[in-house]
Amino acid sequence: MKIETHNLKDSKVAEIISANLVINNTDDGLSLLGNLYYEGFDSIIIHEKNITPEFFDLKNRMAGEVLQKFSNYRVRLAIVGDFSKYEGRSIQDFIYESNKGKQINFVNTLAEAKETLIST
Repeated sequence: MKIETHNLKDSKVAEIISANLVINNTDDGLSLLGNLYYEGFDSIIIHEKNITPEFFDLKNRMAGEVLQKFSNYRVRLAIVGDFSKYEGRSIQDFIYESNKGKQINFVNTLAEAKETLIST
């Protein structure tokens, strides 16, 4: 795993670069958040391909637990990917509602992630 630092306006953003899954379970998500939070990052960009598909199955509560911690620590998160493959109504509603706010956003491109994270 590589962390690429982006300095966007007054924000230090970590982009996670990896060929492998980075978040396999709730503990992985919390460890990633904790490590980057203590390194002084305000926001994190992670690619959907680096998150286990089980994350997007809301029945297991993994997404809710991980994303709640991001909200509690006030670390903004942009998840970059193609979310159309997740056809369930509940996950699509979850993505839609998340994107209404500023804390957690599901976006299609890295450029969109950066733009979302610098907006106040």
